[in-house]
Amino acid sequence: MAANFASDNVGAAAPAIVAAIGEAAAATAMPYGADPWTERAAARLRDIFETDLAVFPVVTGTAANALALAALTPPWGAVYCHPRSHVMEDECGAPEFYSGGARLVGVGGDHAKIDAAAFAAALPDARPHGVHNMRPAALTLTQATEAGTVYSVDAIAELAAIARRFGMAVHMDGARFTNALVGLNVSPADLSWRAGVDVLSLGATKNGALAAEAVIFFDPARAAEFAERRKRGGHLLSKARFVGAQLDAWLADDLWRANARAANRAAGRLAAGLADVPAAMLEHPVEANIVFVSLPGAAVAALEGDGFGFYRAGSAAGGRQVIRLVASWASTDAEVDAFVAAAARHAA
Repeated sequence: MAANFASDNVGAAAPAIVAAIGEAAAATAMPYGADPWTERAAARLRDIFETDLAVFPVVTGTAANALALAALTPPWGAVYCHPRSHVMEDECGAPEFYSGGARLVGVGGDHAKIDAAAFAAALPDARPHGVHNMRPAALTLTQATEAGTVYSVDAIAELAAIARRFGMAVHMDGARFTNALVGLNVSPADLSWRAGVDVLSLGATKNGALAAEAVIFFDPARAAEFAERRKRGGHLLSKARFVGAQLDAWLADDLWRANARAANRAAGRLAAGLADVPAAMLEHPVEANIVFVSLPGAAVAALEGDGFGFYRAGSAAGGRQVIRLVASWASTDAEVDAFVAAAARHAA
């Protein structure tokens, strides 16, 4: 069977995480997060991020992002994001819904990263008519971005400083935070709260878990009413130990970083192989586990015919087709090499 690079969501669950769920299933424990697995995961996160924090596990990235932004944004607030960000394109209006009406405002930049100058320029005149206009309330950054690029520590700090000048909070959509983390080789603290991030949606689902995300408030005071918000939104699980067990196993023994390194390495191998295909053109820098490449349309159709999984991501000049390839922690060298060889054969 041909490899499926459509998403890291298609990847297998990590055996250690599956085993942890089995352990939790065989035991009894108090509900709603008052269990040893959830408590251990929270303690691990405090150690990892080198600070006190409040942690709220949920099971989807949409819930993590939408509930976090709702906690930072009043119904009359504006949330600034890149037009290609996940919250803008792929959350079906959930941030607006959970916040009771907040508006997403796009700010452009190359390779799906918000341009700091454009962000700074957008804010002074954001409310020309005062109360008649939405108030800038939050900035959200996708890390890694939808183009597979990453924000450096300095880039985050620059954007966060601009947000602070206008009284805005900073949220990070970290569905692929760990891929960015190992790609940059920095500390979790430096890539988050030390750079100015107030709330992080930390994703494990794309990195070996079955369904596990965590909303992390680096100032626990900001989370004073988040427990009620999560409950009212239908995302407080009675058997929360099954999410806590996933997070606990994911963080234990540095599995989360090992999985991300494997995914990034596979993406790097894909990019290097495709760079040697004369008819292939990489569309963005490959800085995490996502590769965008354009190929002749006939070659893309032939790869689909071979059974390879990927998403078409738009057209390019000369009848070329852009495709998105996402490597998971379980992607193998053999799968990568087979795709590159097929791409070279069909493109020729």
